[in-house]
Amino acid sequence: MPNARIRLIAPAGYAHDPAVMARGVARLRDAGCTVEGQEVLERAQLRFAGTDAERANDINALATLTQLPDIALVTRGGYGAARLLGQLDYGALRERLAGSNLALVGHSDFTALQLALYAKSGVRSFAGPLLADLGAEPMPSFTWDHFWNTLRSDTSVATWSGAGDVELDVQGTLWGGNLAVLCSLLGTPYFPRIEGGILFVEDLGEPPYRIERLFYQLQLSGVLARQRAVVLGDFHACRPGPRDNGYDLAAAFAQLARVAGIPVIHGLPHGHAARQLTLPFGAQARLRVSGGEARLECTGYPHMSL
Repeated sequence: MPNARIRLIAPAGYAHDPAVMARGVARLRDAGCTVEGQEVLERAQLRFAGTDAERANDINALATLTQLPDIALVTRGGYGAARLLGQLDYGALRERLAGSNLALVGHSDFTALQLALYAKSGVRSFAGPLLADLGAEPMPSFTWDHFWNTLRSDTSVATWSGAGDVELDVQGTLWGGNLAVLCSLLGTPYFPRIEGGILFVEDLGEPPYRIERLFYQLQLSGVLARQRAVVLGDFHACRPGPRDNGYDLAAAFAQLARVAGIPVIHGLPHGHAARQLTLPFGAQARLRVSGGEARLECTGYPHMSL
């Protein structure tokens, strides 16, 4: 059983789905975990899980706790993390968290905080399930199992099919997240400059032409040229519009492959989907692809000693 101490943090949207949140908490407790900070589930101001100060304090408080939890788990995404970037105490967070084994886990809008914490403090985190994902029905067994397997081990392994016809064996820093959120921080001090990285991206509800435009931002700004590969996760509900005339997500991805200048790998089980890997942001990774089968191995990330 996991038997972990978990602290909930809510840096973005409020818990508009209380039954899902309660189910996630119950599943964690049934697995032997202690769940702290449930008061964040009661906060709401407009579309946000509390005021900017309250939500920023969810992050800053991690630097002042007498004893760190095993996991700081984001409740849900939405929007709101960008409003907090100027309010974080990056020096204190670096001193307290950069060498710790705290697993800071979330995805979607949380990408903004992951990028900023890595760029300003060297704090590594995990692109993984939200509390809302762990409370989903039916029980997300694949997501749940990979979450615990990753956080309790010093090595993470993920394999998947449908990676494409590229033959590849590269190593580099694993990083990325939600494509739209990632591109929104380009040109800011909160965007890390990672050389020789393996960049993973996913998104939700963006039309294919916007997906292509976001990739062009990365290509024209030189970010893609500094990477060894880009890995495409789940692009859920990214559908063409009535005037797209046959232009779809496959066409956008084909254009990416033509202009990226680096290998483009498909099929990563990660994003706004039922099957979701937990990916160590900032870990050292090796990505091998052969015959359409991909294997991603990660080391050098925070993990629990359970």
